[in-house]
Amino acid sequence: MRKPKKQSGFLLCFLMNLVLNLEWSIPAWILLALHFWLEISIWWFAGALAVWLGLMLGQTVIIKWANSSSKPTKPQENKNPYSSGPYKPGYNPTDGDNQK
Repeated sequence: MRKPKKQSGFLLCFLMNLVLNLEWSIPAWILLALHFWLEISIWWFAGALAVWLGLMLGQTVIIKWANSSSKPTKPQENKNPYSSGPYKPGYNPTDGDNQK
């Protein structure tokens, strides 16, 4: 598998956001059913679907912006005396004279 680029995850995130928030599009589908049943304008369905897509796109952009604003921390020095050096069998760090 190839390693994804940093910017390549936006479309996948947007599609997953659409799938996970599919129930927010129910009013648009109701308007589509009313278009066929009561013959209201199809533009109501298109408008409701556009609002839903716009909201999901805005939500994805905000999540991407929040993720990109965090900077990774620099590696810190390990100050743990039990794991900072190589393993020495029989070495007790509390007893300075017992080094092998």
